Amino acid sequence: MDNTALIDQIAKAAAQVALEYLDKEKQRRQKVKRDQRLRNTKLLLKNYRSFVAHCEELQDKMTAIQEAETLNELHSEEYAIESISRSKKRTMVMTRFIQQMVEVYGRMCEASGSPEDGRRHKIIYALYISEEKKTVEELAEFHKVEVRTIYNDINNAAKTLSILVFGVDGLQFD
Repeated sequence: MDNTALIDQIAKAAAQVALEYLDKEKQRRQKVKRDQRLRNTKLLLKNYRSFVAHCEELQDKMTAIQEAETLNELHSEEYAIESISRSKKRTMVMTRFIQQMVEVYGRMCEASGSPEDGRRHKIIYALYISEEKKTVEELAEFHKVEVRTIYNDINNAAKTLSILVFGVDGLQFD
């Protein structure tokens, strides 16, 4: 075998190894991205009640803030007022969006006819959305399932909710 053929063979092998590495790296990055979306969906759900409380608390404070704004106090205070107002608006929009996506998820679960899907929606709603918060243990007892089943239901529901919240970016392609 001459040197040219040997070099060509080595180059092809190196290119193949590089392509395999790049493909695996791409898959790893996609998995990390999906995991972050799932984590973010769970964080949104876990903090939903705090977001609602934040909006209600800021609603009470807005009158005082608006009064300060009319007095044309310091420029930095005006900026703070604008920042608080923007934060409140973004939080309100996000809480409405979360609530709507949980409602859509509920309709999807109902349409599926699967008792597991119905239970998953009820668990997500009771755990994160309803005013009367339930614990995982209370939900397990109420639904007559193991605590581990409740955690599995939360994970499965969060995967579907991630798709509703993040759209096609929430999908996992195999």
